[in-house]
Amino acid sequence: MTRVLHYIGLLQFGGSQSFVMEIYRKIDREKLQFDFITFPNEKSGYYQEIIQLGGRVFESPQFNGRNYFEFLTWWNRFFSLHPEYKVFHSHVRSVAALCISIAHKYGCYAIAHSHSTSNGRGIAAIVKNVMQFPIRYRADYMFACSEEAGEWLYGKNIAKRKNYRVIPNAIDAARFNFDQDKRKQVRAELNIEDKFVVGHVGRISAVKNHEFLVEVFAEIVKKKENAVLLLVGDGDRREAVERKCKQLEVYEKVIFLGSRSNTQDYYQAMDVFVFPSLWEGLGIVVIEAQTAGLPCIVSECIPKEIDLDIGFICRMGLDYSAEVWAEKIIKFSGQDRHGQAKMTKKMGYDVKENAMKLQKFYLKIGEI
Repeated sequence: MTRVLHYIGLLQFGGSQSFVMEIYRKIDREKLQFDFITFPNEKSGYYQEIIQLGGRVFESPQFNGRNYFEFLTWWNRFFSLHPEYKVFHSHVRSVAALCISIAHKYGCYAIAHSHSTSNGRGIAAIVKNVMQFPIRYRADYMFACSEEAGEWLYGKNIAKRKNYRVIPNAIDAARFNFDQDKRKQVRAELNIEDKFVVGHVGRISAVKNHEFLVEVFAEIVKKKENAVLLLVGDGDRREAVERKCKQLEVYEKVIFLGSRSNTQDYYQAMDVFVFPSLWEGLGIVVIEAQTAGLPCIVSECIPKEIDLDIGFICRMGLDYSAEVWAEKIIKFSGQDRHGQAKMTKKMGYDVKENAMKLQKFYLKIGEI
Protein backbone atom coordinates (compact mmCIF):
# COMPACT_ATOMS: atom_id res chain seq x y z
CA MET A 1 0.00 0.00 0.00
CA THR A 2 1.17 3.52 -0.81
CA ARG A 3 0.89 6.04 2.02
CA VAL A 4 0.83 9.76 1.14
CA LEU A 5 1.95 12.21 3.81
CA HIS A 6 -0.06 15.46 3.77
CA TYR A 7 1.32 18.47 5.64
CA ILE A 8 -1.88 20.43 6.28
CA GLY A 9 -1.28 22.42 9.48
CA LEU A 10 -4.87 22.72 10.68
CA LEU A 11 -7.59 20.08 10.76
CA GLN A 12 -10.37 22.61 11.25
CA PHE A 13 -12.95 22.71 8.47
CA GLY A 14 -11.55 24.92 5.71
CA GLY A 15 -10.88 25.06 1.97
CA SER A 16 -7.66 23.05 1.70
CA GLN A 17 -8.81 20.66 4.41
CA SER A 18 -12.13 20.07 2.65
CA PHE A 19 -10.29 19.42 -0.62
CA VAL A 20 -8.04 16.75 0.90
CA MET A 21 -10.88 15.10 2.81
CA GLU A 22 -13.18 14.96 -0.21
CA ILE A 23 -10.40 13.17 -2.12
CA TYR A 24 -9.61 10.95 0.88
CA ARG A 25 -13.20 9.69 1.11
CA LYS A 26 -13.26 8.64 -2.55
CA ILE A 27 -9.91 6.89 -3.04
CA ASP A 28 -9.45 3.13 -2.80
CA ARG A 29 -8.01 2.98 0.71
CA GLU A 30 -6.88 -0.62 0.25
CA LYS A 31 -4.37 0.67 -2.32
CA LEU A 32 -3.74 4.18 -1.01
CA GLN A 33 -3.79 5.80 2.43
CA PHE A 34 -3.43 9.38 3.63
CA ASP A 35 -1.57 10.42 6.78
CA PHE A 36 -1.30 13.96 8.11
CA ILE A 37 1.17 16.25 9.82
CA THR A 38 -0.47 19.11 11.68
CA PHE A 39 0.39 21.89 14.07
CA PRO A 40 0.27 20.95 17.79
CA ASN A 41 -3.07 20.30 19.53
CA GLU A 42 -5.05 19.71 16.35
CA LYS A 43 -7.22 16.82 17.52
CA SER A 44 -10.37 18.53 16.31
CA GLY A 45 -12.22 19.17 13.06
CA TYR A 46 -11.52 16.24 10.74
CA TYR A 47 -9.34 14.36 13.25
CA GLN A 48 -11.84 11.65 14.19
CA GLU A 49 -12.85 11.03 10.59
CA ILE A 50 -9.21 10.62 9.57
CA ILE A 51 -8.68 8.00 12.27
CA GLN A 52 -11.88 6.19 11.24
CA LEU A 53 -10.70 6.11 7.62
CA GLY A 54 -7.43 4.48 8.67
CA GLY A 55 -5.20 7.55 8.56
CA ARG A 56 -2.62 8.69 11.10
CA VAL A 57 -2.06 12.19 12.48
CA PHE A 58 1.33 13.47 13.64
CA GLU A 59 1.99 16.82 15.31
CA SER A 60 5.03 18.88 14.33
CA PRO A 61 6.33 22.08 15.95
CA GLN A 62 4.80 25.19 14.42
CA PHE A 63 7.55 27.26 12.84
CA ASN A 64 8.03 30.70 14.38
CA GLY A 65 11.55 31.62 13.25
CA ARG A 66 13.06 31.26 16.69
CA ASN A 67 12.72 27.47 16.58
CA TYR A 68 14.45 27.04 13.23
CA PHE A 69 16.85 24.29 14.36
CA GLU A 70 14.22 22.55 16.46
CA PHE A 71 11.91 22.55 13.44
CA LEU A 72 14.52 21.06 11.10
CA THR A 73 15.55 18.48 13.71
CA TRP A 74 11.95 17.34 14.14
CA TRP A 75 11.41 16.87 10.41
CA ASN A 76 14.72 15.03 9.93
CA ARG A 77 13.88 12.72 12.80
CA PHE A 78 10.37 12.14 11.50
CA PHE A 79 11.45 11.03 8.03
CA SER A 80 14.25 8.90 9.46
CA LEU A 81 11.66 7.06 11.59
CA HIS A 82 9.14 6.73 8.74
CA PRO A 83 10.82 5.37 5.62
CA GLU A 84 7.42 4.13 4.39
CA TYR A 85 6.65 7.52 2.85
CA LYS A 86 7.54 8.06 -0.80
CA VAL A 87 5.11 10.91 -1.46
CA PHE A 88 5.06 14.14 0.55
CA HIS A 89 2.28 16.64 -0.26
CA SER A 90 2.61 20.05 1.43
CA HIS A 91 -0.36 22.40 1.73
CA VAL A 92 1.58 24.72 4.08
CA ARG A 93 3.37 27.29 1.93
CA SER A 94 5.54 29.27 4.29
CA VAL A 95 7.84 26.42 5.35
CA ALA A 96 7.27 24.06 2.43
CA ALA A 97 10.70 24.75 0.93
CA LEU A 98 12.38 23.66 4.17
CA CYS A 99 10.29 20.51 4.50
CA ILE A 100 10.69 19.58 0.84
CA SER A 101 14.48 19.68 1.10
CA ILE A 102 14.35 17.29 4.05
CA ALA A 103 11.82 15.01 2.34
CA HIS A 104 14.20 14.71 -0.63
CA LYS A 105 17.00 13.58 1.68
CA TYR A 106 14.89 10.58 2.60
CA GLY A 107 13.84 9.65 -0.92
CA CYS A 108 10.42 11.29 -1.05
CA TYR A 109 8.82 12.92 -4.06
CA ALA A 110 7.52 16.31 -2.94
CA ILE A 111 4.37 18.09 -4.07
CA ALA A 112 3.67 21.74 -3.21
CA HIS A 113 0.06 22.90 -3.35
CA SER A 114 -1.10 26.52 -3.61
CA HIS A 115 -4.51 27.21 -2.09
CA SER A 116 -4.27 31.00 -1.87
CA THR A 117 -3.40 34.20 -3.72
CA SER A 118 -1.94 36.30 -0.89
CA ASN A 119 -0.13 36.21 2.44
CA GLY A 120 -1.74 39.46 3.51
CA ARG A 121 0.24 42.50 4.55
CA GLY A 122 2.90 43.47 7.04
CA ILE A 123 6.24 42.04 8.07
CA ALA A 124 4.90 38.51 8.55
CA ALA A 125 3.61 38.50 4.97
CA ILE A 126 6.98 39.70 3.63
CA VAL A 127 8.79 36.94 5.52
CA LYS A 128 6.38 34.32 4.18
CA ASN A 129 6.81 35.61 0.63
CA VAL A 130 10.60 35.27 0.91
CA MET A 131 10.45 31.82 2.52
CA GLN A 132 8.05 30.36 -0.03
CA PHE A 133 9.91 31.62 -3.12
CA PRO A 134 12.27 28.59 -3.38
CA ILE A 135 9.30 26.22 -3.65
CA ARG A 136 9.18 26.74 -7.42
CA TYR A 137 12.70 25.32 -7.71
CA ARG A 138 12.54 22.57 -5.07
CA ALA A 139 9.18 20.86 -5.49
CA ASP A 140 9.02 17.87 -7.81
CA TYR A 141 5.43 18.78 -8.65
CA MET A 142 3.52 22.01 -8.21
CA PHE A 143 -0.25 21.97 -7.77
CA ALA A 144 -2.70 24.88 -7.49
CA CYS A 145 -6.43 25.13 -6.93
CA SER A 146 -6.75 27.81 -9.64
CA GLU A 147 -4.65 29.54 -12.30
CA GLU A 148 -4.45 32.64 -10.09
CA ALA A 149 -3.22 30.63 -7.12
CA GLY A 150 -0.62 28.94 -9.31
CA GLU A 151 0.77 32.16 -10.78
CA TRP A 152 0.86 33.80 -7.36
CA LEU A 153 2.99 31.11 -5.71
CA TYR A 154 5.06 29.79 -8.60
CA GLY A 155 5.37 32.71 -11.02
CA LYS A 156 3.67 33.88 -14.20
CA ASN A 157 5.40 31.36 -16.44
CA ILE A 158 4.41 28.35 -14.35
CA ALA A 159 1.87 27.12 -16.92
CA LYS A 160 4.78 26.22 -19.22
CA ARG A 161 6.27 23.80 -16.68
CA LYS A 162 5.53 20.10 -17.23
CA ASN A 163 5.45 19.44 -13.49
CA TYR A 164 2.62 21.94 -12.88
CA ARG A 165 -1.04 21.02 -12.57
CA VAL A 166 -4.21 22.92 -11.70
CA ILE A 167 -6.26 20.60 -9.49
CA PRO A 168 -9.71 22.13 -9.04
CA ASN A 169 -11.06 21.81 -5.53
CA ALA A 170 -13.95 19.43 -6.04
CA ILE A 171 -16.98 18.33 -4.05
CA ASP A 172 -19.36 15.40 -3.86
CA ALA A 173 -21.97 17.33 -5.82
CA ALA A 174 -24.88 15.03 -4.96
CA ARG A 175 -24.31 15.72 -1.24
CA PHE A 176 -24.83 19.46 -1.72
CA ASN A 177 -27.75 19.35 -4.15
CA PHE A 178 -30.84 21.23 -2.94
CA ASP A 179 -33.16 19.22 -0.69
CA GLN A 180 -36.45 20.85 0.32
CA ASP A 181 -37.13 18.33 3.10
CA LYS A 182 -33.66 18.87 4.59
CA ARG A 183 -34.24 22.63 4.42
CA LYS A 184 -37.42 22.34 6.47
CA GLN A 185 -35.75 20.00 8.95
CA VAL A 186 -32.68 22.17 9.59
CA ARG A 187 -34.67 25.40 9.80
CA ALA A 188 -36.96 23.75 12.35
CA GLU A 189 -33.99 22.49 14.39
CA LEU A 190 -32.50 26.00 14.46
CA ASN A 191 -35.90 27.62 15.07
CA ILE A 192 -35.56 29.85 12.01
CA GLU A 193 -38.54 28.68 9.95
CA ASP A 194 -39.85 32.20 9.37
CA LYS A 195 -36.47 33.94 9.05
CA PHE A 196 -34.51 35.49 6.20
CA VAL A 197 -31.28 33.52 6.57
CA VAL A 198 -28.01 35.08 5.47
CA GLY A 199 -25.34 32.39 5.46
CA HIS A 200 -21.58 32.01 5.48
CA VAL A 201 -19.32 28.97 5.70
CA GLY A 202 -15.65 29.41 6.47
CA ARG A 203 -12.95 29.57 9.09
CA ILE A 204 -13.34 32.67 11.27
CA SER A 205 -10.06 34.33 10.38
CA ALA A 206 -8.97 37.75 9.16
CA VAL A 207 -8.94 36.78 5.48
CA LYS A 208 -12.63 35.80 5.54
CA ASN A 209 -13.56 39.35 6.58
CA HIS A 210 -16.26 38.39 9.09
CA GLU A 211 -16.31 41.77 10.80
CA PHE A 212 -17.32 43.43 7.54
CA LEU A 213 -19.89 40.68 7.05
CA VAL A 214 -21.39 41.59 10.43
CA GLU A 215 -21.52 45.26 9.39
CA VAL A 216 -23.37 44.24 6.23
CA PHE A 217 -25.74 42.08 8.24
CA ALA A 218 -26.49 44.97 10.61
CA GLU A 219 -27.60 46.97 7.55
CA ILE A 220 -29.75 44.06 6.36
CA VAL A 221 -31.50 43.94 9.74
CA LYS A 222 -32.53 47.57 9.30
CA LYS A 223 -34.44 46.53 6.18
CA LYS A 224 -35.49 43.02 7.19
CA GLU A 225 -36.26 42.62 10.90
CA ASN A 226 -36.63 38.85 10.53
CA ALA A 227 -33.06 38.42 9.25
CA VAL A 228 -30.61 36.07 10.96
CA LEU A 229 -26.94 35.43 10.19
CA LEU A 230 -25.87 31.78 10.14
CA LEU A 231 -22.11 31.31 10.57
CA VAL A 232 -20.64 27.83 10.05
CA GLY A 233 -17.00 27.63 11.09
CA ASP A 234 -14.63 28.57 13.87
CA GLY A 235 -11.26 30.24 14.22
CA ASP A 236 -8.97 32.69 15.95
CA ARG A 237 -11.15 35.74 15.19
CA ARG A 238 -14.34 34.40 16.74
CA GLU A 239 -14.16 36.51 19.91
CA ALA A 240 -13.51 39.65 17.86
CA VAL A 241 -16.48 38.86 15.63
CA GLU A 242 -18.70 38.25 18.65
CA ARG A 243 -17.65 41.63 20.05
CA LYS A 244 -18.54 43.24 16.72
CA CYS A 245 -21.98 41.64 16.83
CA LYS A 246 -22.59 43.02 20.32
CA GLN A 247 -21.28 46.45 19.36
CA LEU A 248 -23.72 46.62 16.44
CA GLU A 249 -26.53 45.16 18.58
CA VAL A 250 -27.16 42.15 16.34
CA TYR A 251 -25.63 39.44 18.55
CA GLU A 252 -29.01 37.87 19.32
CA LYS A 253 -29.62 37.46 15.59
CA VAL A 254 -26.33 35.70 14.83
CA ILE A 255 -26.06 31.92 15.10
CA PHE A 256 -22.48 30.70 15.66
CA LEU A 257 -22.56 27.01 14.77
CA GLY A 258 -18.81 26.43 15.05
CA SER A 259 -17.06 23.79 12.97
CA ARG A 260 -19.41 21.22 11.44
CA SER A 261 -18.69 18.24 9.25
CA ASN A 262 -22.20 18.29 7.72
CA THR A 263 -21.98 21.73 6.12
CA GLN A 264 -24.15 20.52 3.24
CA ASP A 265 -27.16 20.53 5.57
CA TYR A 266 -26.78 24.18 6.51
CA TYR A 267 -26.63 25.46 2.94
CA GLN A 268 -30.17 24.10 2.60
CA ALA A 269 -31.37 26.32 5.45
CA MET A 270 -29.93 29.53 3.97
CA ASP A 271 -31.68 32.02 1.68
CA VAL A 272 -28.53 33.75 0.44
CA PHE A 273 -24.80 33.11 0.75
CA VAL A 274 -22.37 35.97 1.42
CA PHE A 275 -18.60 35.64 1.02
CA PRO A 276 -16.65 38.93 1.39
CA SER A 277 -13.14 37.45 1.64
CA LEU A 278 -10.08 39.68 1.25
CA TRP A 279 -8.53 37.01 -1.00
CA GLU A 280 -9.01 33.34 -1.88
CA GLY A 281 -7.13 30.70 -3.82
CA LEU A 282 -10.47 29.47 -5.15
CA GLY A 283 -13.34 29.61 -2.64
CA ILE A 284 -14.72 26.07 -2.77
CA VAL A 285 -17.60 26.94 -0.44
CA VAL A 286 -19.04 29.18 -3.16
CA ILE A 287 -19.21 26.16 -5.45
CA GLU A 288 -20.93 24.22 -2.68
CA ALA A 289 -23.41 27.07 -2.18
CA GLN A 290 -24.21 27.29 -5.90
CA THR A 291 -24.69 23.53 -6.04
CA ALA A 292 -27.26 23.95 -3.27
CA GLY A 293 -29.05 26.51 -5.43
CA LEU A 294 -28.10 29.56 -3.38
CA PRO A 295 -27.64 33.08 -4.77
CA CYS A 296 -24.10 34.10 -3.81
CA ILE A 297 -22.76 37.61 -3.22
CA VAL A 298 -18.97 37.47 -3.18
CA SER A 299 -16.07 39.91 -3.19
CA GLU A 300 -14.42 40.70 -6.52
CA CYS A 301 -11.16 39.05 -5.49
CA ILE A 302 -12.67 35.55 -5.68
CA PRO A 303 -11.24 33.72 -8.75
CA LYS A 304 -13.64 33.54 -11.68
CA GLU A 305 -13.23 29.76 -11.86
CA ILE A 306 -15.84 29.37 -9.10
CA ASP A 307 -18.62 30.69 -11.33
CA LEU A 308 -20.78 27.76 -12.48
CA ASP A 309 -22.30 30.00 -15.15
CA ILE A 310 -25.85 29.62 -13.85
CA GLY A 311 -26.47 33.23 -12.83
CA PHE A 312 -26.08 32.64 -9.10
CA ILE A 313 -22.98 34.82 -8.61
CA CYS A 314 -22.94 38.56 -7.91
CA ARG A 315 -19.54 40.17 -7.37
CA MET A 316 -19.09 43.25 -5.18
CA GLY A 317 -16.08 45.46 -4.54
CA LEU A 318 -14.95 45.69 -0.94
CA ASP A 319 -14.71 49.45 -1.41
CA TYR A 320 -18.52 49.58 -1.45
CA SER A 321 -20.19 50.39 1.85
CA ALA A 322 -21.92 47.83 4.05
CA GLU A 323 -25.21 49.51 3.19
CA VAL A 324 -24.67 49.00 -0.56
CA TRP A 325 -23.76 45.36 0.04
CA ALA A 326 -26.92 44.91 2.11
CA GLU A 327 -29.11 46.38 -0.61
CA LYS A 328 -27.57 44.13 -3.25
CA ILE A 329 -27.95 41.03 -1.05
CA ILE A 330 -31.64 41.67 -0.47
CA LYS A 331 -32.23 42.42 -4.15
CA PHE A 332 -30.25 39.38 -5.39
CA SER A 333 -31.88 36.92 -2.98
CA GLY A 334 -35.35 35.42 -3.36
CA GLN A 335 -34.55 33.23 -6.34
CA ASP A 336 -36.30 29.87 -6.65
CA ARG A 337 -34.12 27.09 -5.27
CA HIS A 338 -33.03 24.42 -7.72
CA GLY A 339 -30.19 21.98 -7.13
CA GLN A 340 -27.27 22.34 -9.53
CA ALA A 341 -25.34 19.10 -9.06
CA LYS A 342 -25.41 18.36 -12.80
CA MET A 343 -23.84 21.72 -13.64
CA THR A 344 -21.23 21.28 -10.90
CA LYS A 345 -20.18 17.98 -12.47
CA LYS A 346 -20.22 19.48 -15.97
CA MET A 347 -17.86 22.26 -14.87
CA GLY A 348 -15.33 19.72 -13.54
CA TYR A 349 -15.94 20.16 -9.82
CA ASP A 350 -17.21 16.68 -9.00
CA VAL A 351 -14.79 14.92 -6.68
CA LYS A 352 -15.08 11.35 -8.00
CA GLU A 353 -13.23 12.05 -11.24
CA ASN A 354 -10.58 14.17 -9.53
CA ALA A 355 -10.03 11.54 -6.83
CA MET A 356 -9.37 8.84 -9.40
CA LYS A 357 -6.90 11.06 -11.27
CA LEU A 358 -5.01 11.88 -8.07
CA GLN A 359 -5.06 8.27 -6.92
CA LYS A 360 -3.47 7.19 -10.21
CA PHE A 361 -0.87 9.95 -9.89
CA TYR A 362 0.03 9.11 -6.26
CA LEU A 363 0.32 5.40 -6.99
CA LYS A 364 2.51 6.03 -10.02
CA ILE A 365 5.09 8.22 -8.27
CA GLY A 366 4.85 6.14 -5.09
CA GLU A 367 6.06 3.10 -7.00
CA ILE A 368 8.94 4.81 -8.83
